[in-house]
Order: sequence, then C-alpha cells, then structure tokens
Amino acid sequence: MTILCVRFQLPPMYEAALPGLLGLLEEFTPVVQALPPDGALADLRGAERYFGRTALELASVIRVRALALHGVDCAIGAGPGPMTARMALREARPGLTRAVDGDEVREFLAGQPVVALPGVGAKTARTLCEYGLDTLGRVAAAPLSTLQRLVGARAGRELHEKANGVDRGRVVPNGVSRSLAAERPFARDELDPGRHRRALLSAAEELGARLRALDKVCRGLTLTVRYADRSATTRTRTLPEPTAHSPALTRAAYGLYEALGLQRARVRAVVLRAEGLDPAEQAAHQLTFDPVDEKVRRIEEVADRVRAKFGPHALMPGTLAA
Repeated sequence: MTILCVRFQLPPMYEAALPGLLGLLEEFTPVVQALPPDGALADLRGAERYFGRTALELASVIRVRALALHGVDCAIGAGPGPMTARMALREARPGLTRAVDGDEVREFLAGQPVVALPGVGAKTARTLCEYGLDTLGRVAAAPLSTLQRLVGARAGRELHEKANGVDRGRVVPNGVSRSLAAERPFARDELDPGRHRRALLSAAEELGARLRALDKVCRGLTLTVRYADRSATTRTRTLPEPTAHSPALTRAAYGLYEALGLQRARVRAVVLRAEGLDPAEQAAHQLTFDPVDEKVRRIEEVADRVRAKFGPHALMPGTLAA
C-alpha cells in the first residue's frame, strides 16, 4: 500500500485551509495531487523507505498532525494505486483508515457495484446493469469482447483492466488552482432534480457576485455532487470565454448537472467551483448584437450596487425568492 487518498473534514466555505493541509502532506512526500474541494492523493513510495514506517503508520501521523495543527480530522483510504485508494476511501470514516493491500485488491473489487469504479458514469453503469453486470466481480469475469461491444473498444479494455485490479493511474503533483467555491448542502438527502437545479442557480449567482466584487473572471467551472452514501461525482467544463456573468455561469452549471444523467439520486450537497481566475480587465468579451444580453448585463451591474448597499439578499432571481 503506497498511495493514500485523504479527504479532510473541512466545514463549508472553509476551503482556504486546503493549501495548508496539502503542505502538511508535502512534509512526507513531494508527490501530492490536490483533489479540490477537500481531498488529495499522496504517493508514499519513497516516504516509507525514508521514514522507516508503513503507509498505515504514516497515515496515522498525518491524521494526528492535521488535528493538532489545523483542527481538521480526515478520512483516509490506502491502496497500491490511486484507483484502489479512492475506492477504499468510500469505506473510511474520520479517524479510520481503510486499507486494501495488493493481495486483497481483486477480492475487494469483486463485491463493489460497477458505479463505484472511478470513470464509470451513470450511462455506462445503466448499460452494464441491463446485461447483469452490476458488480465489478461480474465485469471482471465477462469476456473482453463482450465489454467492448457494450461500451466501446477503448472503454471496454480500460473497464476490464480496472475490474481485474489493474491500475495504470499515477499521482500527478499539482497545487490548488486559484478558485472560488459555493456549497449548497441540503437539510436532508434530496431526490428532487428541481431542488438540485435551484441550488445550482443559487451557487452560480453567488459565484458571479463574488467574482464581480473582486474584478475577476473564471475560465472554467467544476461541479461536485455529494451523495447520501458519502460518495461524490466531480465534473469540470471549460467556459466558451472567461466570464463573471451569472447567467453564463448558471447555463454552464446546468449543463454539467444534466451531463451526469442522475436518476433518483439521493444528493446531500452540491458544490460549484469557479476555476482559473484572471483579472477582469485582461479578459476578452465577444461582442454581440443581441440587445437582451446587453440589457441583462446592465441590470446585473445595478443589482450588484443594490446588494452592496442593502445586503446579498436584497435582489435575487424569482425562483430563489419562492
């Protein structure tokens, strides 16, 4: 077990602590990959030899230091590769490291639902389940040619390898890009897509207002949907042009949500993140002959001045006021 997948138990809107927590991991290994908004992958291959400790022992030290220095607990999954570590994290709890060693990988994967495999979306999972391939054990036992006919040649080969425990992924060191995030937790696990979209609208409106207040634009959006079973799905989309325009952010957020193809999903929270922030003065805006768009942007400027004077809830879309 050389890879750790760590999820820090950060309170909502406290993501500014993530860079410091990544620095804590980097005290053990320089090979750390940020997984915003609250996670990271760490490759401890060299750290085990250097410190003379196993990955599990180092995981315990990391948790104690996160609590002592930052007041943040964490859940940790450990495995021989990034895929296994991510999946082990699903069964971890704060204070508990779920470890899967190399000899247990196939047995661990066999009982997992096919949708638990990183990279398998709702559409692929539905296709496989229609043919009785609802667990990774059954996928692993299926002929490669069958999987390729169902999901395509390349995807079928990757699916067959991953279901059999072949993990070709690696930890790619990176940092936390400059970003802003808006989280919308639900009071209870929410099934209604209408309420999901309303939460996205609220998050996009907040991000747009915060970006304009900072004279920033963003180049991309990342949507994270957290489910009742503590799992999460993350999707990222590059915007056609850098923007802080709330309607443009809302359209992109809706597009990300629709692409997930959720059906009766029990959603616990949605997180919308504006990525790749740049100064607004350096951004180019495609001119348009649409008078409606220009009118909406002028109204947006007035609304921002009203909110700055009377508070963030002084003006809002009618859907959110209901």
